[in-house]
Amino acid sequence: MDNAGALKGIKVMIIDDSNTIRRSAELFLRPSECEVILAEDGFEAMSKIVDNQPDIIFVDITMPRLDGYQACMLIKKNPIYQSIPVIMLSSKDGLFDKARGRMSGSNDYLTKPFTAEDLLSIIRNYTL
Repeated sequence: MDNAGALKGIKVMIIDDSNTIRRSAELFLRPSECEVILAEDGFEAMSKIVDNQPDIIFVDITMPRLDGYQACMLIKKNPIYQSIPVIMLSSKDGLFDKARGRMSGSNDYLTKPFTAEDLLSIIRNYTL
């Protein structure tokens, strides 16, 4: 569907405490030649955002220490990073989660488990 390499060089950050989700996302994105940055929680993500300046961030809602809502708010409150699209990841497709995600500043919502096409479609929408 896509011409190969259309997403080449786009920096995609995946913040999720599930190793399975991080690895799946990495495998889904490898063929598109995105640059994938992985973090297992919000605290680790904050330093990686500063170091890597991602083009789009996917963040799991339910994580230890700093949850997805808190991480999203921190990103969106920072004038340097607030323009980066933040997509909430959740295994629940609930209205409450979506509304709370919007209130914390997220741009969109993706329900887990997601397919490669779900992930690539959102990346295309927000970065191309």
